[in-house]
Amino acid sequence: MSSTPQTIVRSASASDAASLARMLYEFNREFEADTDDEAVLAARFTRILDEPAVLALIASDGGHDLGFALVTLRPAIWFEGPVAVLDELYVVPELRDRGIGSDLIARTRALLRERGCPELHINVDEVDTDTRRFYERHGFVTVEPGTEFRMLCYIGPT
Repeated sequence: MSSTPQTIVRSASASDAASLARMLYEFNREFEADTDDEAVLAARFTRILDEPAVLALIASDGGHDLGFALVTLRPAIWFEGPVAVLDELYVVPELRDRGIGSDLIARTRALLRERGCPELHINVDEVDTDTRRFYERHGFVTVEPGTEFRMLCYIGPT
């Protein structure tokens, strides 16, 4: 595809599980990350997509899926509404830098505002400067307003 496709961003449902699984699998393979196979990922998407605390969006050109966003919500003591976590944002590599990721972020944010979510959290590897630049261009920061220190995400076993 050489021209910029007309992007349609819509909510995903369990019927989109196989496409979401394929894109997530390709995303993980692109960065040589360990990944389950597509069948396992599709089963997981099927299981979670009908959950009220899960929001999945697909960007397409009307015929092909071009990318997706996956967000989970959790209750928060500091706000009336839930806090959102962007678990995944993916755009097919050859279609990046054409506004598809921006369309996904904009639609995600609009739907989260409708749900009363005051914050969207995103974890990004520090070395991934292109992704960090993308989120910063969209107003995301690593320093909370009123502070001078960066936020960090720690990961550990349960």
